[in-house]
Formats: sequence, C-alpha cells, structure tokens
Amino acid sequence: MLACCLESLGNSLVATAARRGVGRVARVGLNAERLTEAAAAMADEVGLEAVTLSALARQFGVRDASLYSHVRNLHALRVRIAIRAAAAMTERIADAVAGRAGRDALVAFADAYRAFALEHPGQYAATQLRLSLAEVGDSVGFRRNVELTYGMLRAYGLTEPDLTDAARLLRSTFHGYVQLEAQGGFGHPREVRHSWARGLAALHVLLTHWPPAEEDDPGAEPGGRPGAEPAGERSRQPGSARLSQNTE
Repeated sequence: MLACCLESLGNSLVATAARRGVGRVARVGLNAERLTEAAAAMADEVGLEAVTLSALARQFGVRDASLYSHVRNLHALRVRIAIRAAAAMTERIADAVAGRAGRDALVAFADAYRAFALEHPGQYAATQLRLSLAEVGDSVGFRRNVELTYGMLRAYGLTEPDLTDAARLLRSTFHGYVQLEAQGGFGHPREVRHSWARGLAALHVLLTHWPPAEEDDPGAEPGGRPGAEPAGERSRQPGSARLSQNTE
C-alpha cells in the first residue's frame, strides 16, 4: 500500500514539474517575433478584432505587463501582423505569377490573392488596415505587392492614370468577392469558383480593351491633365512602401 502511494505521489510530482516546465519553456525566448507569429495564428482562428495582449499573455503563461517590453501596444502588434501577412501574401502571389503575362498572370495573381485571404482571414484583415508610411517603414512585402500589381497591369499596355484606375478596380473586385465568399454571402446554388473564373475572364477582356479617358472626366484639369486627388487618395507608384490594397 505504501509503495503504491509513493508511486502515485511520485507520478503527481513529475506531472506537476512537467507542467511547470512547460510554463518556463513558454517564457524562454519570448520576443516580438514570437508574439507576432502567435497573434497572426490567433487572428486567423478567432478574428483580428479578438486578438488582445491579454489573450496572448494567457497563451504564453505570463502577465500582460510582460508583453509591453516587446510590443508598445495593441496597435503596434497589429501593424506587425499586417507587415508579416503582407510579406507572406506577396511571396505567394510572386511565386504564382512568375513567368506569366496577360490573362495567365491575372488569373494566377487573383487565385493566389483569394487563396491567401480565405486560408488566413485574420492576417488578410490586417493587410486591409489603413497604415501610415511611418508605420509600414521599409516593408519589402508592401512595396513588392505594388510592384507586382503595376507590373501585371503594364503588360496590358496601361499607363497612368489608367494604371491606378485599373489597380483600384482589381482591388475592389478581389476584396469584395473574397469578403462575400468568406461570410457566406453567395446564396445561389451555382458554385462560387465558377463565378470567380468567369469574373476573371471578364476582367481580362476589360483590361485588354481598356476604355479611353473621357474628356469630361471630373478628375481632370483643363487640357486633360489629372487634377489633384484628396489627401490619402494620391496615386502611389511602385516602390511605395504600401500594400496595393491600402494604396489604390
């Protein structure tokens, strides 16, 4: 009987030590990158708005105050999620469009965009945050996304201001579609993927036959020169450190 009790007590102590060990391991190496990675995964699981520093602190087994030595506040953490997500999304798009042009590039770009948005809804939501240039800094992911977008559109022979107009059209179409799809907004029995494919075919035709600028364009100045746009809506050229979703 005593041996049995000692064995049970020993097992209990081992289990307790193991649990405490896990707690200690969770604290080892805690830094901004690990917090961002965990926050990004949490955003995909429960939604970006549900990600809080308190929730992360519980996950790592530390006090809330411990996180402030790694991230300034919740907004700073969301900026980090956005930058991380932009890099991952852009890399996926770049791999998809490599060596492609015209319709093939458009379809590959759009499919990669849609796949990332549906697979990583929380991280995708972070890429839609309105961020300042100071916050984005020298993010390669943001800048390269703009370059890929404009490069694809230039293959259709577009120049400014049509480049910006076309980029805004693509952004509106892609973002609106994936948002509706993710929220179950398409109730018709026709498969969503078929409508997506037909929509891309229509976009290809439109880009190939882009309409000429209207002489009475309300955004144009006398002589056909585009007028100044409101603050926050100025056209950004490739090389800007902003993700195309946030710039067009």
